Amino acid sequence: LSIMQIINMLEAKSSLSRLVDRIERGVEREIIIARNGRPAARLVPVRNVTDTGKRIGLLKGKFKAPSLEQLDRRNADVAKLFAGD
Repeated sequence: LSIMQIINMLEAKSSLSRLVDRIERGVEREIIIARNGRPAARLVPVRNVTDTGKRIGLLKGKFKAPSLEQLDRRNADVAKLFAGD
């Protein structure tokens, strides 16, 4: 297990997948990304992330969508607004 690796921005851009893989596998505990020789960012593993699951249907039962008839009822008025009549 390497404690910390410092890499330059160009190397980070060209090998991001490899770097993330090393973090995920625990080969690296953190990777410092430097810009112009100065530390700019830190790549570390994400901890304690909970899966929120699917969000489809999140608002089911919270409101009622208007019917097509209700939506179409004002079509002529909307068309007049666009036509400038």
